[in-house]
Amino acid sequence: MKSLQKKAISAVAVGLLTSLACASAFAEDAPAADVPEVSPIVANVTVVNDYRYRGISQSNFKPAIQGGFDYAHESGFYVGNWNSSISWVGDNYKTAAGVSTSAPIEMDFYGGFKKELIGEGFASDLGILQYYYPTSGIQLTSQQANPNTTEIYAAQNYTYGPLTGFVKFSYAVSTLFGNVNSSGSYYPDFTANYDTGVWGLALNGHIGYQYVAGHQPSSNTTWGTSGNVNGLTNSTLYSYTDWKLGVTKDFGGGLSGALAYVGTNAATYKGAYGYSDPQGKNTGKATGLVSLTKTF
Repeated sequence: MKSLQKKAISAVAVGLLTSLACASAFAEDAPAADVPEVSPIVANVTVVNDYRYRGISQSNFKPAIQGGFDYAHESGFYVGNWNSSISWVGDNYKTAAGVSTSAPIEMDFYGGFKKELIGEGFASDLGILQYYYPTSGIQLTSQQANPNTTEIYAAQNYTYGPLTGFVKFSYAVSTLFGNVNSSGSYYPDFTANYDTGVWGLALNGHIGYQYVAGHQPSSNTTWGTSGNVNGLTNSTLYSYTDWKLGVTKDFGGGLSGALAYVGTNAATYKGAYGYSDPQGKNTGKATGLVSLTKTF
């Protein structure tokens, strides 16, 4: 799931840069210097030790390979695609439904409009994002919906000298990542980056809140000390706060590395509820991340 900081948070829709050639003031008849054109298409590839999206592991604490591209028009319109290896769909649906499910990849497709409407350094961004999980062998239970998800979002980017970042609000117009009755879920988040000006290092901070709307179907199953799931809402079972603190290093030539510490207060319940892998470990527990990204 692409954070569009991205991630992240993480591969981001990139604005088109333009430049003008300067003619010599002393020789009007001299040919203008050649100025290389900047491509409106930017591609990226990343390797990371654990794919975390909104603080939750999507790869069951294992490494992931990711990549995509963005096309941005000078008018402000953009489209893009981003992909990552995952395991959570196959893990969760196999565990809950008792069938073998294959879903090794997440594919994100997005488009929108991004422009400096307020002023220089303050780009406003409106768009739509489709999370798509090619699956085979999937069977849904009463506690599961299709994992494919559609969100619309609005973001305001800001720049204050070395400080950059954005505030963003994402809203699910479909069910959210397989949670039943969860249309209307939302995720507000805030990201800040500070360029230290030393050795190409930048400090990163992020906080967000995932609200999951809706209500779970009736069930007669009791989950240990958490009581009976009858009457519990999706908000009770699945809503949580996530955060990240990190540092990035620009090595030049489109190569960058990142170290981060991420965590959540996501709950884990026995069975198919909460955030856990097939072994019962909380997939939102705090951990360190290491990634390497090449942009070209």
